[in-house]
Amino acid sequence: QVQLVESGGGLVQAGGSLRLSCAASARAFSGYAVAWFRQGPGKEREFVAAMRWSGGSAYYADSVKGRFTISRVIAENTMYLQMNSLKPEDTAVYYCAVGRSIISAIREQQMYYHWGQGTQVTVSS
Repeated sequence: QVQLVESGGGLVQAGGSLRLSCAASARAFSGYAVAWFRQGPGKEREFVAAMRWSGGSAYYADSVKGRFTISRVIAENTMYLQMNSLKPEDTAVYYCAVGRSIISAIREQQMYYHWGQGTQVTVSS
């Protein structure tokens, strides 16, 4: 059974940075798409960023474009989300996910079938 273990969340002031990590228990990422989603207080879970594990283009929500960067290190079987210039509205539980590598649907939650447990990111003003 695939397990995704997230780390790196915490409390940061507006304008600060955090890096989230998501490690897989096995070669869970190979051949798939990997993504980050988030759910803010009182909000629906939303897409943040995604890419194919094999590489190529990355895809971002408009709200984070230019501030967040998704990446992966194949040898470590780990994906990352570098978050810069954080804003209070970025406060949320962040989830990593693994799913089908279909570019046209890479932003769709239903394409993902393995999820991390979530890590809290809180940005103070």
